[in-house]
Amino acid sequence: MAKQAQDFANRPDNTAFTQQRLPAWQPMLSAGIVIPGFVLIGLAFIGIGVALLVTSQSIQVFEMDYTGVGNNHPCFHCSDPKPKPCVCKLNFTIDFFLKGPVFFYYGLSNYFQNYRKYSVSKDDDQLSGNLKNFESPSDTCSPYQRDNNKPIVPCGSIANSMFNDTFKLYQNVNATMKPVPFDGKGIAWWTDYNIKYRNPDTTPLRNAFNNTVKPIFWPVPAYELDPKDPANNGFINQNFLVWMRTAALPDFRKLYARINDPPYAEGLPAGSYMLEIQYNYPVLAFGGTKKVVFSNVSWMGGKNDFLGIAYLVIGTLCVLMSIVMLIVYAKFKFPEED
Repeated sequence: MAKQAQDFANRPDNTAFTQQRLPAWQPMLSAGIVIPGFVLIGLAFIGIGVALLVTSQSIQVFEMDYTGVGNNHPCFHCSDPKPKPCVCKLNFTIDFFLKGPVFFYYGLSNYFQNYRKYSVSKDDDQLSGNLKNFESPSDTCSPYQRDNNKPIVPCGSIANSMFNDTFKLYQNVNATMKPVPFDGKGIAWWTDYNIKYRNPDTTPLRNAFNNTVKPIFWPVPAYELDPKDPANNGFINQNFLVWMRTAALPDFRKLYARINDPPYAEGLPAGSYMLEIQYNYPVLAFGGTKKVVFSNVSWMGGKNDFLGIAYLVIGTLCVLMSIVMLIVYAKFKFPEED
């Protein structure tokens, strides 16, 4: 009797939900539904794929490698990591009008920012402006946690390896080098600039970095990253924020600046240009390369044929599968379905 009472006590309530008596609907899939469905889905995917591919093909891209491999390359003398600082100049010609706004990127290859120990090598509390973590950086920053027993700010491998080449662009107009202004504002994610990364509430900012040292491979401390704009220093420096958002693939490019100020707001006219590069970042030691990219964008972002091709392939497969299913159905359908 006690066991029976226990079974009754553990029994779920006699409701439609607990006893699984709720109304249910189960689709009855038939050839008349599945085959037209595959055709419609395939045609929709093909249409989207064509639109994406055409849009991607309309995006203009101009890129140049400046790693400095080869004796004849203008940056060859800078590829040796010992003589620093080093400046090289790339003269090039754009044969077409590059419609604006033009985005200027730097690109790296064979650089694995997705390596786990690298991607977690930072102190989020420190980067949010917590002064306690200025004094005691997180263990995740190791081996770039301290230098000469002083805390490194910002600590970690990501910050320590920040890209530090700089660029100046000039247009050759009647044998005169006319500067093309770069706009480095607003190139980072809004959430990174306004929420994730914050400077300490200390004035002046450099006082927050007392008794700390800069990352080992940085030429200047964080509060001097942009001497021209005091508001663009510390952990909210735009180029720093772009670098700290790690790339998923070993070959990547990151936004450096926009070209959207007059008289280049409408784009870069065809003609001769010169790019002056402060060559600081070594890549040959790990078999990497460096490049710069000029590109405009569309409603779908930058140039990327993969998404359009993927939609086309899936759409084509859906249409082909519908044809195969139609043939099989017509040949093997049951008599009672006539």
